[in-house]
Amino acid sequence: MADAILMGEPMALFHADEEGALEDVSRFTRSLAGAEVNVGIGLRRLGHEVTYITKLGTDPFGKYIRRALEREGIGREFITLDKEHQSGLVMKSRVSSGDPVLEYYRKNSAATHLTPADVEHVDFTGVRVVHMTGILPAISESACAAAYRLVQKAKQEGVYISFDPNLRPQLWHNEEVMVRTLNDFASHANMVLPGLGEGRILTGRNDPDGIADFYQEMGVRTVIIKMGAKGAYACKGRERHMVPGYPVQKVVDTVGAGDGFAAGVLSGRLEGLHFIESVRRGNAIGAMQVMVAGDNEGLPVREELDAFIARSGR
Repeated sequence: MADAILMGEPMALFHADEEGALEDVSRFTRSLAGAEVNVGIGLRRLGHEVTYITKLGTDPFGKYIRRALEREGIGREFITLDKEHQSGLVMKSRVSSGDPVLEYYRKNSAATHLTPADVEHVDFTGVRVVHMTGILPAISESACAAAYRLVQKAKQEGVYISFDPNLRPQLWHNEEVMVRTLNDFASHANMVLPGLGEGRILTGRNDPDGIADFYQEMGVRTVIIKMGAKGAYACKGRERHMVPGYPVQKVVDTVGAGDGFAAGVLSGRLEGLHFIESVRRGNAIGAMQVMVAGDNEGLPVREELDAFIARSGR
């Protein structure tokens, strides 16, 4: 019985072992990538049961991804194998400062062929959270329809819906379509988790209060705006708080920090923590993730999280 359901496209990640342009790098380390799967891994490492919906190719990358999900203890009963299309992959540069370069190879991948039919047989018994991102709706029209169907079924079952816009402008036809589609998804959610820059693009408003107002006027009760090292601006109903971030010794890799934040917030909700305590946990996990190379290698187990928070004195 799962606490949380996620749906998206997991990919094989090839992370450069040395700095430089991707075309000049000769050695890479393989691991697992994908925003939704990162959140799932974060939740599992904190002891929550997670089920994942996707389509994978039967190619070597698809087999690797399936084994990686199995090692993390993520439920695979709703994973469909596609013999005609390959699994997606992504290459990531190594940098000493700033954000890494990402090159995706996912066009016509197995996950782009997800359809609403892949959601019809999903059992919501015991499920308390469905977490979505704006990436899946961007990869194909059929995947977008599948994402809508999952949201629709979750609402029918009274399941709490969390939505992280996770903008990928390069996947959309144009910005207008991206903004319209993702705000429509947000309107169905109980909680929306934009970054500050994403919120500005999606709402046309410049400050956290304005972004929060936009989504709360739409009917979203909880809006949490990720603000990087500063922490997060958290709004629930009439409550509004700036929740400070945790100190980071050295930023190694920024990818996956937002997913770690979401895992922290959602795990706190699943455990009945106060809203602000859940956001603090999200900030802590985001900080831990940026200090480690890889998309999810920094996501902690419970003992690591407790030790990190204790060392910070909070």
